[in-house]
Amino acid sequence: MKMRGARILLEALRCEGVKHVFGYPGGAVLHIYDELIKHAESLGISHYLVRHEQAALFGAAGYAQSTGKTGVALVTSGPGGTNAVTGIANAFMDSLPLVVFTGQVPTHLIGNDAFQEADLTGITRSCVKHNYLVKKVEDLAPTIKEAFYVASTGRPGPVLVDLPKDMTAQEMEFSYPETIEMRSYKPQVYGNPRAVRRAVEAMFEAERPVLYIGGGAIAAGAHEGLRSLAEKLNLPTTCTLMGLGAFPSSHPLSLGMLGMHGGYWTNMAVNNCDLLISIGARFDDRVTGKLSEFARGARFVHVDIDPSCVGKNVACDFPVIGDAKVVVEQMLEMVDEELAHGAIPAPRQAWHDQIAEWRRQHPFWFKEEGEVIKPQYVIHELHRLTEGRAVVSADVGQHQMWTAQLYGFDEPRQWVNSGGLGAMGYGFPAAMGAAVARPNDTVVAVVGDGGFQMSFNELATVKQYNIPVKILVINNGYLGMVRQWQEQFYDHRYSHSNIEVAPDFVKLAEAYGVPALRATKASEVTGTLEKALQTPGPVLIEMQVAREENVFPIVPAGAALKDMILA
Repeated sequence: MKMRGARILLEALRCEGVKHVFGYPGGAVLHIYDELIKHAESLGISHYLVRHEQAALFGAAGYAQSTGKTGVALVTSGPGGTNAVTGIANAFMDSLPLVVFTGQVPTHLIGNDAFQEADLTGITRSCVKHNYLVKKVEDLAPTIKEAFYVASTGRPGPVLVDLPKDMTAQEMEFSYPETIEMRSYKPQVYGNPRAVRRAVEAMFEAERPVLYIGGGAIAAGAHEGLRSLAEKLNLPTTCTLMGLGAFPSSHPLSLGMLGMHGGYWTNMAVNNCDLLISIGARFDDRVTGKLSEFARGARFVHVDIDPSCVGKNVACDFPVIGDAKVVVEQMLEMVDEELAHGAIPAPRQAWHDQIAEWRRQHPFWFKEEGEVIKPQYVIHELHRLTEGRAVVSADVGQHQMWTAQLYGFDEPRQWVNSGGLGAMGYGFPAAMGAAVARPNDTVVAVVGDGGFQMSFNELATVKQYNIPVKILVINNGYLGMVRQWQEQFYDHRYSHSNIEVAPDFVKLAEAYGVPALRATKASEVTGTLEKALQTPGPVLIEMQVAREENVFPIVPAGAALKDMILA
């Protein structure tokens, strides 16, 4: 059967099992939107009209981050595509599988500075896993098949498919490839057995090991194997910001998060370990601090599917290239063999006792001040009332760090945030995507008053589609993390970090038809949260918190992990 290219695109999405698309129409993609409404029933695809293209990408990213499925966004040419670039870069930094369809001017006008033309393949080349400009309608279906394959395999990432308008108008017979074979792209899944064996031997020998888990472990689905590995070898285990949930925070071996705002005990353990076992992490600067001082006495095991990450930031003693889940399964087989033959890991009780002492010395804490709402208390109560089971999406800033420190994630894909790019405005639309993907779960967006003002127009989207996101605004009247740095490192010069003019968030939500609640005193926090969580549909909750509360510990930029500021 002959179809327009626009219909071929949608049929290809149906073949890929796509159920949800986040998008914003414009001239270059109108053929697609026309076919979408004509064939809505047979396609089974729900489209969510966002109020800004960046939110389409953030919504698709939240969908991907909370499920592991490939998120899909559709925007028009020119400004539609350029507005999407931040979301594409975010997905690239956090290794999220996205396929992004952008409109483009007709092929005969490309290069003529036509209306709403932009070189989107050129613009995005540095922040995509791969991109395509479709120049023949015969290439459309195979390109889409390839795009989904590339986005979701190996180290996941965003793939952009740029669609000239004439490609969506031309007709041809539709057929969709069942398989894909790319000679130049074959991710290595299995770790070299000899390399894995050497890493396992090092784990048995180490007296002060630490297991260090990143977001790649979640992407690979390695969480169950990692728990077994930690338990069999009695390994203290820490997670990066992106790895939270890959190891249960409530587990006795859990050290919580490491790095710039990690626990004192966690960073001290990493600083003093003799073997650091990295699974699916990339030794980001927010984790390592001063590289020359990072875990100086340790040897390093580094498991990653991306060869370019191994040895990039730290010299690696035991490199293993491969899929985190598969490699951990290989490790477990070898560990079981060693244990069956009577091998005994080095004694580690003294190491665990030392870590426990560090935890006793400097736990996470905050000082209550009468009826002043402390943001840490809000997160504590959110965890208690949701029993730690909510999907929590955070924006970027102090509230993000307090949530990472205090919520306590026991399952993978409970925690949605912009880690690598640190994009303000992410938390709310990403929560929207997570709520679409997981309609039976409680989804909470923890946002600051600064970041929320970058995306609050999506209140219209959650209202239109009744997406049941609970939007928790931690309102301190500042760009909080900027203000904290200015206080600590710029002699209290609060240069343009005071949000002097802001909307009444309750009235703003109500203007969009979204119910809203506010707490101004500590005694109101619990009741306000309870009421919001029990209210069907989207709800905004504003917490007017202490204005100058700071996140501790903090490792100053460029300092070593051991040089934490504790209070």
